[in-house]
Amino acid sequence: MGARILILGLGNPLLGDDGVGWKVAGAVRARVQEPDVEVDCLAGGGLSLMERLIGYDRAILVDAITSGQGPQGSVYSFPVEALPDLAAGHLNSPHDTSLQTALRLGRTMGIPLPEQVTIVAVEAESVYDFKEELTSPVAAAVSRATQTVLDILQGSAESRPSVRNRRHTSCKTRFAGFLQK
Repeated sequence: MGARILILGLGNPLLGDDGVGWKVAGAVRARVQEPDVEVDCLAGGGLSLMERLIGYDRAILVDAITSGQGPQGSVYSFPVEALPDLAAGHLNSPHDTSLQTALRLGRTMGIPLPEQVTIVAVEAESVYDFKEELTSPVAAAVSRATQTVLDILQGSAESRPSVRNRRHTSCKTRFAGFLQK
């Protein structure tokens, strides 16, 4: 058995471009087959995101980003350590925790978290509009972001990566259940 890898689409598919991570996760799920790779989606961050990473050797997080460093639809890939910690210098609580703070907390507690966390981000602007559609530039970036994830997987796995079979059939189905809680 190889390293356990989690590919996690982040964001909210009801907020326009913020749902790009879920679209990429769905496209990746359709393209991979190995049992050591799981693809899922999550509409949360901070501590809930850290909890979802428990038990994996490696994680690839896919999300929208508003860095202003490139045009809408630009695709970036970088280690989580390069992500700015926007909570630095602010009072944090369990309700307002950055990914970096949550990972530090988990590691301090001895929780088995991935040694390597890679971010694949798509530059977006429309992340607060209530709509399920992506803007044209972000929709066009889904295939590039999907290929970026697959390229990262190819570089980290001995065999062709794939998806662990899950009880839910799609991220959208899982999100609908999340809203009902």
